[in-house]
Amino acid sequence: MLRSLRFRLPALFLLGIVLAGLVATLLAIRFFQTYARTRAIGELRGESVGIVELYSRQSGAADVPLATLEKAIGGDQIFFIPIVPGVSLFAGPELRSLPVNTVPRAKLLQGTTSFDLRPSFGGHYLAVARPVYLGGQLAGAMVVAKPTSQLRSRWVTLIEQLALAFGGGVIVASLLGFYLSRRITEPLLGLSAAADEIAGGNYGVEIPEPHGGDEISHLATRFGDMAAKLAESEQLSRNFLMSVSHELRTPLTAIRGHVAALTEGVIDDPHARDASLAVIAEEALRLERLVGDVLDLAKLDAHRFTVLQEEVDMEHLCERAYAAFGEMARRRSIDYRREFRAHPVIVTDGDRVLQIISNLLSNAFRWTPEGGRVSLALANENGSVSVIVADSGPGITPEERERIFRPFWSRDGGGTGLGLAIARELAVALGGRIELRSELGYGSRFELVLPG
Repeated sequence: MLRSLRFRLPALFLLGIVLAGLVATLLAIRFFQTYARTRAIGELRGESVGIVELYSRQSGAADVPLATLEKAIGGDQIFFIPIVPGVSLFAGPELRSLPVNTVPRAKLLQGTTSFDLRPSFGGHYLAVARPVYLGGQLAGAMVVAKPTSQLRSRWVTLIEQLALAFGGGVIVASLLGFYLSRRITEPLLGLSAAADEIAGGNYGVEIPEPHGGDEISHLATRFGDMAAKLAESEQLSRNFLMSVSHELRTPLTAIRGHVAALTEGVIDDPHARDASLAVIAEEALRLERLVGDVLDLAKLDAHRFTVLQEEVDMEHLCERAYAAFGEMARRRSIDYRREFRAHPVIVTDGDRVLQIISNLLSNAFRWTPEGGRVSLALANENGSVSVIVADSGPGITPEERERIFRPFWSRDGGGTGLGLAIARELAVALGGRIELRSELGYGSRFELVLPG
């Protein structure tokens, strides 16, 4: 429980609020103490001015009534500091004299001064001393003092109010932290449960629907995309196994049948025996191509593919690719054309370029119906060499235009789905690309673009 994110998030949030509140409270108390002391000193200074002025006006009298002084200052404590020891300018026992050295003479000569006062008869005061001049001579100092307990009572009241506000703030912060914790952790717990299901092989698990546009929602969305891609990858793997199994079984069955017939002497005629050997060689070549395609894709995915650098006559290479499908075009009555508008020679891997063009032509013939049209064009524009394969097949939907280049994916479930995937990966490895344009009902156009 203590290690869970659901507990630690609100705990850290609340701890931060508490620490910030304590720091703010201490600063507020410190500021208020300074402010209260400064204000009290200002009040005492004003009171001392009034008392000294009152005494100066009545300095000719034998004494100054205590009631008159108390009325002037509103009841604060009044003391007198004589300059000459044992001398008191005031009559009456109410006014108490402080020792001569309570405030140094030098400070009194400079004017009014404030200080903390702890008289021998007890108490703690905040005091202001103002010099008193009689006949132009410094006679002493009038001291007005306020008990510090009055100041303390003010900031104690402030602390009580701050504590009450702080407690309310902690309660509100706790509720808010709990709410935020649930809002954050519940989607994460849902994603965690979904991850457990996916780890167990259940790719169809329902992903919690994201709300809003925050980071958790983005994570849920990307997690859903990941689960969908994993499910698609799993399906592609199954399709690959089924396709490869079928593609391997067909030539192996043919090879096994002909080998058995030759071994058992069923075929005696020399021409029939030559035909069987030709079938065996053709099916073995078919197996070799299939295994080569799988190995090529594995090397491309692992970035362990070696590209040769040699001068390649693109016109001659396209002519070879074109001739390889001539018999198929004649047999299926397909209008098979070529248009070579340039004669470029580039530095690349000729065998791999031939493999790409052959894969594109093979895909075009596969989807072009009998009596349709397939064309091969070669152009050299803007420093790039383009090989264009166009067909009059059914076209490709926008949703399928990216899928057809994925390994082991086939639109009709036939074949291995490796031809276009290998073609695109090889094009990228050679520094080029394959562009696709297609419209439903009007065929497709694949363009191999290579650096010139």
